[in-house]
Amino acid sequence: MAKKKNETTAAQENQTEETIEEAVKDEESSKVEELEKELAAAKEAHMRTLAEYDNYRKRSTREKEALYGDAKASSLAELLPVFDNFERALATTDSDFESFKKGMEMIYSNLQELFKKLGVEPFGEKGEQFDPNIHNGVMHIEDDELEENVIAEVFSKGYKLGERILRPAIVKVAN
Repeated sequence: MAKKKNETTAAQENQTEETIEEAVKDEESSKVEELEKELAAAKEAHMRTLAEYDNYRKRSTREKEALYGDAKASSLAELLPVFDNFERALATTDSDFESFKKGMEMIYSNLQELFKKLGVEPFGEKGEQFDPNIHNGVMHIEDDELEENVIAEVFSKGYKLGERILRPAIVKVAN
């Protein structure tokens, strides 16, 4: 009988160990499932963030292109009246030189006003200090009447928009 009791106790211990092992496996599998769900949620959140960033980048590119086109169209629309004045001046055949000259001066004045309105400023006058960052020195002369590195002659004015150089001044530099 003692032998049977020992076998029963051993069977019960085996059964208890199996029950504990099953409980541990169930707990581990529920933790694994929970972690898998968290990982899937994190992956989905990451993918959504990537998609949102991609949409933002594409939208920004479209807006930048549209803004560039709008600015270009606006600037060209401002130039059209000057263009019209040139066409009218060229179409007149019965004018003398003085009236033609006066017409060109008016067109030039319109163009200067337009540049001022758009924020374009001319630079590079005779007598100014030469600055290689904004002037393009194409000739050099020795002149005792002028100081060193002074603009002696301007071949083409330079233009800037704010701090941005649109075109450097083409100049002759003294000394």
